[in-house]
Amino acid sequence: MQFSAPLKSNSKKVMLLGSGELGKEVAIEAQRLGLEVIAVDRYQNAPAHNVAHRSYVVDMQDKDALLEIIYREKPDYILPEIEAISMDALFAAEDKGYNVIPNANAVSKTMNRKNIRTYAAEVLDLKTGPYEFVTTEDGLRVASKRMGYPCVIKPVMSSSGHGQSICRSEEDVPASWEIAKEARGDASELIVEAFIDFDYEITMLTARNGKETVFCEPIGHEQRDGDYVFSWQPAQMSDEAKEKAQKMAKTITDGLGGRGLFGVELFIKGDEVYFSEVSPRPHDTGMVTLITQSQSEFALHLRAVLGLPLGFTFYGDGASAAYKTQMKHSNAPVISVDDSLFSENSFVRVFSKPEAHAGRRLAVALVFDEVESALEQSRELIEKIKDN
Repeated sequence: MQFSAPLKSNSKKVMLLGSGELGKEVAIEAQRLGLEVIAVDRYQNAPAHNVAHRSYVVDMQDKDALLEIIYREKPDYILPEIEAISMDALFAAEDKGYNVIPNANAVSKTMNRKNIRTYAAEVLDLKTGPYEFVTTEDGLRVASKRMGYPCVIKPVMSSSGHGQSICRSEEDVPASWEIAKEARGDASELIVEAFIDFDYEITMLTARNGKETVFCEPIGHEQRDGDYVFSWQPAQMSDEAKEKAQKMAKTITDGLGGRGLFGVELFIKGDEVYFSEVSPRPHDTGMVTLITQSQSEFALHLRAVLGLPLGFTFYGDGASAAYKTQMKHSNAPVISVDDSLFSENSFVRVFSKPEAHAGRRLAVALVFDEVESALEQSRELIEKIKDN
């Protein structure tokens, strides 16, 4: 493959649609390969804006505004990095010959829980738990009773756990209905899922370059309020469950097609595997790969997009811990990190967000050690980060 340099007439351009902390790491990897990076988001000075060659602020759901930027910049690759985005713009750009990663249809399916769940369960015949879709509070009450308590309620379009809740009784239905309105996306329709009595859940990072499919070691994770707080790699699982997880991940990513890295979320019960969700981009739980692999999930994503070989070395066990603020910051929060987090087997990545609300991720602590020890250290170290 031939590489040029940024800001030249023959530069290869990557456009990020969404410029948060995951997009920032993708931008850094693109810079390492001499690609020209254009970062687009809904707010000024988003993390990836700070490491891009050019940046734009736009309503991400405004089809015409997005297309105007795409047609102006003429990127070689368009990488959607968030769910709340105009799908009409992506389909229109693809129709004009632009390379949407992995493809517009895959992005459309995965950003909507209804689309991806029915596709996985009813077209690909993947094992999932029972589910129903509702559009009214009365419908939610009926469906939740049918699914049984507790059940999980999510907007069909949202991200990072926003709008998600566990409904434990019929009395919780009104509260779950209100929580759903907090979605980053469309809360007009909800998915009601029967609670799967799973042992644990994993992310199976799966990369496709058009020639081969590779898997990272499975990543275990702990969530609170539907959002990741700790992750570790590798997740301990039987050989049979791991083989089934890889087979399921390949089935769903083959079905979606295209190139790039996918974060496939799965529930594990003994040796049985259940499909949950899939993101056609790097996954927040995969930040642990910044310390466990020779090629992080972000580097693998770029390699896959470019059609490059996907070989990498798994260095060893590790864990990550997300640091979230508990307050609202109208200006850039100041992050205080204890020196002990920078050691021979640990470090911190600060996201440099220009503002923050309570619960927003501001940094991640990473530890390289045997899983149990790494996870214990990450829990201790994250307490040594503060913001003000």
